[in-house]
Amino acid sequence: MKTVNGQEIIQLFESWSPKKLACMENDPIGLAIGTLNKPVSKVLVTLDVNEAVAEEAIQQGCELIIAHHPPIFRRLANIRTDNPTGRLYEKLIKNDIAVYAAHTNLDVAEGGVNDLLADALQLENRSILEETYAENMLKLAVFIPTANANDLREALAKAGAGRIGDYEACSYTTLGEGRFRALAGANPHVGSIGELHVEEEVKVEVVFPESIRNRILKAMLLAHPYEEPAYDIIRLDQQTNVMGLGRVGFLPQEMTLHEFTQFVKQQLDVPAVRVVGDLQSKVKKIALVGGDGNKYIYSAKRAGADVFLTGDMYFHTAQDAQAIGLQIVDPGHHVEKVMIAGVAKKMAKMCEDKKYTVEFVQSTIHTEPFLFV
Repeated sequence: MKTVNGQEIIQLFESWSPKKLACMENDPIGLAIGTLNKPVSKVLVTLDVNEAVAEEAIQQGCELIIAHHPPIFRRLANIRTDNPTGRLYEKLIKNDIAVYAAHTNLDVAEGGVNDLLADALQLENRSILEETYAENMLKLAVFIPTANANDLREALAKAGAGRIGDYEACSYTTLGEGRFRALAGANPHVGSIGELHVEEEVKVEVVFPESIRNRILKAMLLAHPYEEPAYDIIRLDQQTNVMGLGRVGFLPQEMTLHEFTQFVKQQLDVPAVRVVGDLQSKVKKIALVGGDGNKYIYSAKRAGADVFLTGDMYFHTAQDAQAIGLQIVDPGHHVEKVMIAGVAKKMAKMCEDKKYTVEFVQSTIHTEPFLFV
């Protein structure tokens, strides 16, 4: 097992929930407090960061906190240690506890907050409610001697090129002739200095996501025998890695809206929910957004959802939902606490696979500010 620092842990985390997935303008994600340039043996995973959570991290001996809600959400005018917010920052800094926040990027990520909520509600045949991220596909066309084409294709496939849907190592090859004259100072793989050389070549074409462009080019250059390979990179209209906020899926079996509210309370561990709709109506198709999903009521309606589950529903938005015939179940913002166990388990497994010596602790501090009476 390998002792690691905070940078290595967060690099691993961002391979799953990268910052580029964030879908809120100026979302304050990333390292908020402290430094990652230090050894880390224990990480506390929490929904929120308050003084009680900071004290929990101290008692547990954690050097790093991973939170869903950023502890610094708005620009600071000052840090005064005679108020609760300033005391929180002071406590974290004095105890050398770093805080890293993954907000809307963790909502969007596969296996993130919205998938964890959908898991808890046992939703099947899921899709994205609102697309927020997609990558352009690129096509590489490279010319290479026929004898070297198989090695090149294998190298490109290993680097991730040629993946289309449920297929991998996809490529297309065209036979042709390449011509070139090597000048003084060149070290040609075939042909002679000063002579026009004709070589039987093939054009190998593969597609890949734009995010791995550098990896694909590196693999191509390493596998290619020529000093100066000839190649084209073409941007395609096709997109891949489409991701987004919210999920739409189906309950294992139809139930009444009233039965669904009881199911939500049980599965999401909440004492009460707010409801808009007919409690005796039958429901099966559910749309959900963790946290505040007020602006997605029309997306849920277009998706054909029988119910939209989200937190912090505003009065007038609820009226708008009622007017368009969309039923609402609001279990509160705090149901995002499902991320605590989900992130801790996911990261523990990823670190175990990397043989990192680090423990992930699930926060036990209840940060729901509301009481239900």
